[in-house]
Amino acid sequence: MLMKDKVAVVLGASAEAGCGWAIARKFAAEGAKVVVGARRIEPLRKLADQTGGTAAVCDVAKEADVAALAKLAVDTYGKLDVAVNAAGFPIGGTVANTPHDGVVQSTEVNYYGSIHFVKHMAAAMANGGSIVLFSSLASTHPLEYVYGYACAKAAVDCLVRYAALEYGPRGIKVNSILPGAIRSDMSSAVWTVEGMEKSWAGEVPLGRIGEPSDFADAALWLGGSSYVTGLNLHVNGGNQLTRFPRVAERPALGGVDPTSGA
Repeated sequence: MLMKDKVAVVLGASAEAGCGWAIARKFAAEGAKVVVGARRIEPLRKLADQTGGTAAVCDVAKEADVAALAKLAVDTYGKLDVAVNAAGFPIGGTVANTPHDGVVQSTEVNYYGSIHFVKHMAAAMANGGSIVLFSSLASTHPLEYVYGYACAKAAVDCLVRYAALEYGPRGIKVNSILPGAIRSDMSSAVWTVEGMEKSWAGEVPLGRIGEPSDFADAALWLGGSSYVTGLNLHVNGGNQLTRFPRVAERPALGGVDPTSGA
């Protein structure tokens, strides 16, 4: 088992069809003790029961919550080896019409939350470990109506490079995953629209949208013994080689961003 005797934290794991949930289950199946966190405790308890792990309420935008989650892992299992932040807040809108408060909220969750996560998870780790953040293909490939979310995720990718340099001497790896379109709880309404999935999958060289299991596999590799740090890893079926479908090429999105399924 690839994570035998390891302790992992997975934040953003309360959606049963989401990436965080899939990552926690994958880690547990590979032998890890897993601490799961999110803002909703009831689904987390179900996940903890399935994985034999521990659940705790944690809002990634609140630094004290993130610090407490890292401490819980060490207090419960004696150490922390791997930490994955799959929490996210998809805000829609344009530069012209997005309220300032909406941009602030997106930045607090998607960027500041990642800073809190790296800072406190690294502090809880002994020398050696792996931190994985979730970014988005929208950070490098513009997608209409998600600029606040995408800009915050671009900052996450920059954070990865700085953190990798800072924590490398301690043997701690820091990387990010860039999904494209994802089939998840957060985007489930999108894929019920006739023709929607076809329009998005048509831009993916592998011919399909992402499944939570795809990102669990990537997180497992990054969280293991890979000789990789400071990487913004595209996990999107090759969508980074093409583009997102334009608004005129797809049915109405209804304000939901299918690139953010964590």
